[in-house]
Amino acid sequence: MSAYIARRLLLMIPTLLGILFVSFVVVQFAPGGPVERVIAQLSGADTGGTSRISGGSDFAQRAPGQVGAGGDAVNSKYRGAQGLDPDFIKKLEVQFGFDKPAPERFLLMVWNFARFDFGKSYFRDVSVLQLIKEKLPVSISLGLWLTLLTYLISIPLGIRKAVNDGARFDTWTSTVLVLGYAIPGFLFAILLIILFAGGSFFNWFPLRGLTSDGWSQFPWYWKIIDYFWHLTLPLIAMGLGAFTTMTFLTKNSFLDEIRKQYVMTARAKGCSESRVLYGHVFRNAMLIVIAGFPGTFIHAFFSGSLLIETIFSLDGLGLLSFESVLNRDYPVVFGTLYIFSLVGLVINLISDLTYMWIDPRIDFEAREV
Repeated sequence: MSAYIARRLLLMIPTLLGILFVSFVVVQFAPGGPVERVIAQLSGADTGGTSRISGGSDFAQRAPGQVGAGGDAVNSKYRGAQGLDPDFIKKLEVQFGFDKPAPERFLLMVWNFARFDFGKSYFRDVSVLQLIKEKLPVSISLGLWLTLLTYLISIPLGIRKAVNDGARFDTWTSTVLVLGYAIPGFLFAILLIILFAGGSFFNWFPLRGLTSDGWSQFPWYWKIIDYFWHLTLPLIAMGLGAFTTMTFLTKNSFLDEIRKQYVMTARAKGCSESRVLYGHVFRNAMLIVIAGFPGTFIHAFFSGSLLIETIFSLDGLGLLSFESVLNRDYPVVFGTLYIFSLVGLVINLISDLTYMWIDPRIDFEAREV
């Protein structure tokens, strides 16, 4: 077991390096960059997500005087930089680290990330770790509640589908689940906003945030009500397809156990159907469902969080990543990517170990021999 864990941990290193390398190479060929963003701000051409960045204000105040002869030739690699002083552009490059060649920047990034030093955001003047710490509670809140709802709804539904396998209830619920799984969560989120959040029909739910203005002044019971009022539409949008996998997993697991010999023996001894189902089948069938909890949580944490948080203006890691990509805030982009990848790899290892702990018949180490 220890050798298997050690191998898995060592394999995380090249995996993380590969993810960072591919992302770094893609960024080098992507149009635009932080220098171009600041230039766009100074020239008044900044639009969209870039209009929200606060960095470069000190340069903006000095920009009118940063015009010199020969600037066009030096700054030709930056669109819109014609007329700006070359020294001013060089200061921008030094500020963002682009005065170094790409290989050196990548190796420096890997060395810093190995020490969990992600640097500062280009445009917020805040460390990346501090930003992640501020946004993490929102994403964790969504992931935890979605996981809880998934288990509370999918397990009873999956059991009933297994008991009524092939019946009308099983057929129509399967149809609904498959349709829900096929609908993209972000499209369903937009539909929910149109119907219930001040669109063309009703205005029953808030459109943004996890709490209302003045939430800290509310009584404790009203804080809880307001919190879940804001969570309702995002959780419905994220959970539309989340129930399908867990429901069918529960159903198939129960069907496999119901057909085994010990169930037939228990029935032959005169045990009631509820006793057979919940006294014998439930414990064995739920092993694989319980073992999958870490994976289910991390899936709920990541799946759709970027689009759902953006659509509902929830200030979590998904929205932070989206705005960072728009603003070319590379320390935040790579920092969140690194942490997401690392957490995903660790959770996958924990899930495999949980399977092995719950069901000794599963032995991943033996498979690798």
